Amino acid sequence: MASRLVYVMDPMCSWCWGFAPVLDALLAQAAAAGVPTHLVLGGLRTGQAALDPGTRARILEHWHSVEAATGQPFRFDEALPHGFVYDTEPACRAVAAARRIDEALAWPMARALAEAFYRDGRDITRTATLVDIAERTGLSRIRFAEAFDGPATLEATQADFRWSQSLGISGFPTVLCEHDRQFALLTNGYQPLGELAPLLARWLDRATAL
Repeated sequence: MASRLVYVMDPMCSWCWGFAPVLDALLAQAAAAGVPTHLVLGGLRTGQAALDPGTRARILEHWHSVEAATGQPFRFDEALPHGFVYDTEPACRAVAAARRIDEALAWPMARALAEAFYRDGRDITRTATLVDIAERTGLSRIRFAEAFDGPATLEATQADFRWSQSLGISGFPTVLCEHDRQFALLTNGYQPLGELAPLLARWLDRATAL
């Protein structure tokens, strides 16, 4: 009976960026028990128009709250420039492409994208930026670009969006504990490691004993 963690996230979700160190620790905890992790893309904002000034101000205010709550670094200078289209589909598809090439690189790719966007202020809606980040993550530029543009990756990305919507997941980060195709919710939304590690430990004890 297979067990795994399922992490539902979006690389351009600020709370997912805030959650990254917690997720690193949870993945290590699960891996030590022999339990793998599968990453699912949530599709936070897709097909959006350029941000208006009011929306931009609200998003930046939200980022300040995430920074204060989690300690993760954000670059606010020149963030979300005029005309920026906050479309998370390209970044999600980039993670899906990495996952199709090597599932072990899905989380490193997602983490690198979030770091580039939030900490470094890079525009990860641009394909050239995505290819650069993929290369730094350990992927071949050519192989990644082919996977990113391929119809199979586009469908895999949309399938992730549909799957998370079918479970009623509307907030990220979400971590599910799956055993024998049955899901238990570890968290929907940011929680500190001190809250989640004991919960995961109890689930791992039960899952690995069955």
